[in-house]
Amino acid sequence: MKVIAAYLLAVLGGNTSPSAADLKKILGSVGADADDDRIELLLSQVKGKDITELIASGREKLASVPAGGGGAVAVAAPAGGAAAAPAAEEKKEEKKEEKEESDEDMGFSLFD
Repeated sequence: MKVIAAYLLAVLGGNTSPSAADLKKILGSVGADADDDRIELLLSQVKGKDITELIASGREKLASVPAGGGGAVAVAAPAGGAAAAPAAEEKKEEKKEEKEESDEDMGFSLFD
């Protein structure tokens, strides 16, 4: 990722076709190690391509990637859990009230 970030920084800085030396200089300026094999691989894959087209195709690929499993829970909850939601809220309120009561049971106040 750091090699890609260095490449993008070089392009955003105005260098439309950064060299391996340019990327090494950027990485060296922040104290990161430069892996020659990864730099050469990246440069060979992006050679002659427009950065905006690369970013657009990357976004299309990322759109099809699932994002962490939270969607399955959100989809399943409305189907059968609509009645359970108020009960869960009541339980949370009860717990909060119990905690407030337990503070009073200690017999002293923080500001006494």
